[in-house]
Amino acid sequence: MLPFACFPAAPAFRLDGLADRVVLVVEDEFMVCELTAEALHDEGYRVLTAADAMEAEEILAHERVDLLFTDIDLARNTNGLVLAHRARCQHPDLPVVYTSGGCGSLSPSEAVCDSVFVPKPYLPSEIVALTNDILRRFPSPHHA
Repeated sequence: MLPFACFPAAPAFRLDGLADRVVLVVEDEFMVCELTAEALHDEGYRVLTAADAMEAEEILAHERVDLLFTDIDLARNTNGLVLAHRARCQHPDLPVVYTSGGCGSLSPSEAVCDSVFVPKPYLPSEIVALTNDILRRFPSPHHA
């Protein structure tokens, strides 16, 4: 089973060294996508959004992305699990965070290695805190 994300009780704080990092949020529920993207943007991240895996793959092909945050079941019968595997083929060190309201966990055989699963519903502030933690631990290869 993949580890569940653990969130601090205190609200997230701005990490100036991470302000130029890019997060791709892949979510087909418009309001969920907007709330998550807004919270990450307010933290100082550049946020790109996609409603399905096809849009996300197009973004990954043309944009620098430092973290992929994806729902598992996406629009147009696309899948966040497949998306993450394809993204890792192109970007082996890309941090991945999965979310889903339809399943309570993921097995390691389903997910890319070293990924995190966050069950829905979640608070946008929890995703900000998790993103801060992950990107603090994984320096961007794009900025080396």
